[in-house]
Amino acid sequence: MTTYPVSPNTVLANALTNAEDLLRPHIANAEPERIVFVVGTQINGAPHIGTSLVQSLTFATAARIRDRFGVPAVVQFGALDNAAYAIVTDKESGHRYQRAYGHALGAAGIAEQIDKLYRPLFTALSERLKVPFSVETYTQQQAAQHFRRTWLRVLPRMDAARWYLSPSSGVPHVRVPCPRPGCGWAEKYAERTRVRDDGFERATVSAVCLLHGEYEVVIEPTDGGYLDLATLYRNLVKELMISGAVGTLYVMVKGSDWMPGCILVDGALQAVGLTRGQLPARLFCPQVVTDTGAKLSKSLIREGRAPLPDGAAPWMLDTREWPGSLAEYVDRLLGLTDVLLADPRHFFRSYSAGVLGRLMSTATARSVPAR
Repeated sequence: MTTYPVSPNTVLANALTNAEDLLRPHIANAEPERIVFVVGTQINGAPHIGTSLVQSLTFATAARIRDRFGVPAVVQFGALDNAAYAIVTDKESGHRYQRAYGHALGAAGIAEQIDKLYRPLFTALSERLKVPFSVETYTQQQAAQHFRRTWLRVLPRMDAARWYLSPSSGVPHVRVPCPRPGCGWAEKYAERTRVRDDGFERATVSAVCLLHGEYEVVIEPTDGGYLDLATLYRNLVKELMISGAVGTLYVMVKGSDWMPGCILVDGALQAVGLTRGQLPARLFCPQVVTDTGAKLSKSLIREGRAPLPDGAAPWMLDTREWPGSLAEYVDRLLGLTDVLLADPRHFFRSYSAGVLGRLMSTATARSVPAR
């Protein structure tokens, strides 16, 4: 017997019959031939329950949209291999430097990380729900002409957007790691990084390497250094890339902790020229929180700065420790998605780790019919 949460009404939930109705205005306006649900995560270790929840809800929502509106839907997984693998402080300058996973592990190592930690769950969800998926690393994304050309074209407008992307300093971080073979170090906060717009789809970035001193890198659509943008800046470029797409509706799927950040991203998008109607469709999934209301953070718990919440299990911080098979884990996740998608009141809210664990233990996969 499935146990349902007791969820309060909200303005948004009261306006909807189904959670996915939030996307109906975008579907009605775009009349798309296909819908791409874009979900990403930093691949800096084993996923926790919050990551699995967002990913499973992405597939489940894609399947519901496909079945209700008759539009093919796919999932695009963005593997953010630009997450910091190592961070050190330069004793002479006091500046902090980072080396990304992509540079530390290389393409083969990143592919192995994805295949080991993420692809099995994606494959299982895809097979169960008949929703295709693709995987793209940030390294691949930033090397693509469309991404680099979009960044180069937005450079002249950055004065209008910079306070949205970096409200405290007005200087959005651009990291172009040292290009010397085997290096890849970059100033974490890009204090001494300078970007010169050379015009005609060309820019020159100057920076200081931890090991090799000053260097310059030219960025062009088809050539140049590794373009590592800070989080809000990256999302600006990524969402500018999909604006005006013909025949395809892109839906950006995130945890609800992203909601305040997207206020700034939307401001930046409008500052560089998008209208309100051109802003991307977004779906914010339920957040997993502790007893204090803070987001469940595996890093804080592992650093000893926060305890494992009451009712939470170790597998919630490392889903590899789930006490059962992958097939059973997928069954439980899909049962949970059915519960959360059964009523907008259940979807547009947060859940403590303990409550989420109890819901997973009682949910029966595919037990709740779509309305």
